[in-house]
Amino acid sequence: MFNVPWIEWVGYSASAMIAISLLMTDIHRIRVINTIGCILFIIYGIGVGAYPVAIANAIIIIINIYHIFKLKKAS
Repeated sequence: MFNVPWIEWVGYSASAMIAISLLMTDIHRIRVINTIGCILFIIYGIGVGAYPVAIANAIIIIINIYHIFKLKKAS
């Protein structure tokens, strides 16, 4: 358990952040926590050579940022 490479801990943290974001009810908080999870998944994807994971999460970050700005503008 404690011999797990650091990059796997990043992957576990990313998964946890995404799961936590799905428990939120406030849409702004969902987007922010999901973005943090996506950033961690980008680090993980690059670290393990899973570039499709990194690219998909980069796209999700752009979508999240767009919606965060849209929410800020509406309020």
